[in-house]
Amino acid sequence: MRPVSTYRLQFHAGFRFADARALVPYLHALGVTHCYASPILQARAGSQHGYDITDHNLINAELGTYEDFAALSDELRAHDMGLILDFVPNHMAIGHGTNPWWMDVLENGPSSEYADFFDIDWKPLKPELAGKVLLPILGDQYGAELEGGKLRVESTDGTLRLRYHDKVLPFDPQTLPLVFTDVREQQTNDPRAQGALAHLHELLDELRALPPHTAREESLVERRRQLAPELKRRFAALAEHSSAVRDHIARALPRINGRVEDARSFDPLHALLEAQAYRLAHWRVSAEEINYRRFFDVNDLAGVRMENPRVFEATHRLLRRLLADGLIQGLRFDHPDGLFNPPQYFARTQMLYAASQCCGAEPCPPLGDNGIEQGMAQVFGQHEWTGNLAPMYALVEKILGPGEELPTDWRVDGTVGYEFANLVNGIFIQPRSARAFTNLYQRLTGMSSDVDTLIYDCKKLIMDTALSSEVAVLTHMLGEICARDRRARDLTLGTLEESIVETIACFPVYRTYIDERGAISERDRGYITEAIVRAKRRNPGLPAPLFDFLRDALLLRINPTAHDYGDRLYFALKFQQLTGPVMAKGLEDTACYVYNRFVSVNDVGGNPKAFGQPVDEFHRANLQRLERSPYSLVTTSTHDTKRSEDVRARLNVLSEMPKQWSQVVTRWRRMNNAKKRVLPDGTSAPDANEEYLLYQTLAGTLPFRLDEEAEDYIARIQQYMSKALHEAKVNLSWINPNPEYVDAVNDLIARLLAPGTDARPNRFREELERFTTPVAFFGAMNSLAQALLKLTAPGVPDVYQGQELFDFSLVDPDNRRPVDFTTRERDLSELAHRASADLSGLPDDLLRDYHDGRIKLWTTQRALAFRRDHKQLFSAGAYRPLYGAVEKTEHLIAFLRTHERQSALVAVPRFSYTLMRGEMRAPLGDAWEAAELALPPGAAPEFENVLTGEIVRQTPARSLLCRELFARFPVALLRGL
Repeated sequence: MRPVSTYRLQFHAGFRFADARALVPYLHALGVTHCYASPILQARAGSQHGYDITDHNLINAELGTYEDFAALSDELRAHDMGLILDFVPNHMAIGHGTNPWWMDVLENGPSSEYADFFDIDWKPLKPELAGKVLLPILGDQYGAELEGGKLRVESTDGTLRLRYHDKVLPFDPQTLPLVFTDVREQQTNDPRAQGALAHLHELLDELRALPPHTAREESLVERRRQLAPELKRRFAALAEHSSAVRDHIARALPRINGRVEDARSFDPLHALLEAQAYRLAHWRVSAEEINYRRFFDVNDLAGVRMENPRVFEATHRLLRRLLADGLIQGLRFDHPDGLFNPPQYFARTQMLYAASQCCGAEPCPPLGDNGIEQGMAQVFGQHEWTGNLAPMYALVEKILGPGEELPTDWRVDGTVGYEFANLVNGIFIQPRSARAFTNLYQRLTGMSSDVDTLIYDCKKLIMDTALSSEVAVLTHMLGEICARDRRARDLTLGTLEESIVETIACFPVYRTYIDERGAISERDRGYITEAIVRAKRRNPGLPAPLFDFLRDALLLRINPTAHDYGDRLYFALKFQQLTGPVMAKGLEDTACYVYNRFVSVNDVGGNPKAFGQPVDEFHRANLQRLERSPYSLVTTSTHDTKRSEDVRARLNVLSEMPKQWSQVVTRWRRMNNAKKRVLPDGTSAPDANEEYLLYQTLAGTLPFRLDEEAEDYIARIQQYMSKALHEAKVNLSWINPNPEYVDAVNDLIARLLAPGTDARPNRFREELERFTTPVAFFGAMNSLAQALLKLTAPGVPDVYQGQELFDFSLVDPDNRRPVDFTTRERDLSELAHRASADLSGLPDDLLRDYHDGRIKLWTTQRALAFRRDHKQLFSAGAYRPLYGAVEKTEHLIAFLRTHERQSALVAVPRFSYTLMRGEMRAPLGDAWEAAELALPPGAAPEFENVLTGEIVRQTPARSLLCRELFARFPVALLRGL
């Protein structure tokens, strides 16, 4: 069952399955058909989001049990609803010793059963790391932490581990005898003690005789895997049952742990650590030397080799059970661009779903290496999917660049909707104000308007810092290919690295999708060629043959039978795994925090240089979605967006008042200059660019009742600005913090928003509230308009938790604060009661009290319920753009949905501040003067307004009068009669 609409819920210890189950009646009353759940598998303790999974085959105990989740699913089913689950195939959390597979890798290195589960380079550039995993977890240099006594061997229940603060690491069992070197045995006459100590020495000899963790020979690896667990068990049992052995261990620990006053006393511990399958290092080392793939640059999230069929089988057992038991009706795949081969993965999950429905939770042999029945592979391999729905509903968190479309071989229904969010936001931005905003921004900050160069520079910054180790690996791979090519062997590693960096910095999209067969689509050929051309143009000083060699390597312009074809193919596949993280970190997490001309557009999937979208482009995209991906998600806020839909809606009002905005910001800067703190180096904090970001943030988020929320609001803005400053990487960053600078910014925020007194009024706060009052009002009109467009456009509309009321959240963690569902349930119940008793008077009341958000709740509920009652109309119905009369056409967005004898007309105002000439009145009735909305032939002669109950009739000219369309409510959803 494909969803009609979804409602995103963020699960964590404070919001469990039982809490969601209690909400189901409310969500059903709201009109929602599917709950859209954040990841629910076992994650790191205290996780607020669930993307840091430690075990794919366990339900997160902090959320409840399997039975609790089943009860939630049953409750949804009882209300004719379903559940879409967010699934994380790209990476796993590895910190704090809670991931059993990763701990096994640290214990056994290349000999681990799970050594090929993670994307680890066991033969890295640095020879000291051969056969080891670099662990950049230390707060200082290794030697300083070692000799400072921070690294300690401890014994817990007979198991020896290494402790570093809250982190616990295992030891290679073969190295445990090193702990007991030179430890004198206490003399005893107790036969049992003597026997236990003798047994201990025998055990240590057996441990010492284990094959090393670097063993590659299959028989040795298998022998180690069989013996090591049993020897560890015997060691723990001996320690548990013998006080003499425990005493012996207790005497060994002080010697191995060293003494801070004697640096040489740490030599034994150093020798023990050097013998492990991991190498401890300062956290700063990760940028250049880390040898496992990460989720972006997060050291605690290690990339998983999902292309390995064994890994797929091991990570999808519980998922198969959930599908077989009917507890979930679809999946959302997180970060597909991190996968080695996304289309292969999507095909496998569709096969898994089909197998779960045909054979149940337990696989029926014969099976493939991926744990799926072999017959499924035969069926799926013969099926033509293009243009057909895959059996399981599936979405991908894929960010599409301008003009980019999902690859046709992806067996999914669509994306999670970032492209819609940016498109619908853009149509409420006045494009004619672009120059005024650019001029103001340059005057205030001196920032260049060359956004493309900024993004290029930010991507290079990321490759030079956070992801330099990944670049070095690619360079080494390309260098080896180059050395075997007599026409290219004179190219140096330095120039090869430059070509890689420059090409990735110029890459126009997140990534390409070459597969293991070497198949390259024309789409991807075009992107690679475009990147090479751009890189050449930006680097005339580098030889053209250098870029030509890289281009040919990426496009696999070599005979497939050539001896190094496999190496070239592997290079191309690994190259495309890096372009995505560089784009994400360079554009989303750096440039979008640096170029603050108009921050409404600085969001996931957006571009800081954008300023408005034509309405025709909105209609074109809707028609395309209806044709190609009718079940793709359409959204306006997610857990990843940098500003909520309502914040952006407010900010967009500023684009209608560039002169007033310029004047007030200029005045605010003069007014507040003396309040900024001058730091010891002579700089003042914040700088001009950061200060301008702060003013936009205040304009977009100021609470309706600031007096009641001031303390909490100040803390939220301080938290947000701190994150923004760190992400921008201009005056400080996460790896180079500057607490004094952050304190200065926090102090300014507190002073700007502090309540005034009669004796000492806060002029800035008074003016801020005065200026933002109309901005907030017309922002609410924008919010209603974009919400209704989302809820009725082609695709599957998604509501992010709590945003059925006005919500002025910023980037996480701000948008993950607890949601007051009690208020929402009460408001919805009261609205339903009021509508049944006196619908005619409701619109006036909602408009009068617009600030309480019930007007948005009403719009959302009526639209969702109407959509649910007319599924085919919205999933398969035709889409026809409608246009108004010339004098008001800029202020109107409308379309008609038709299916068989059903029809729905949607109309919303645009640029309401301009339409109302700044007067704080809703764009109703006579404000539209004589404007008409033209209807196509065959349109219904009359319509019922779903939001107000009014009847609206066609004029003799086959049109609707806008003053009747918007007689009492600022947006219109009409049902054809």
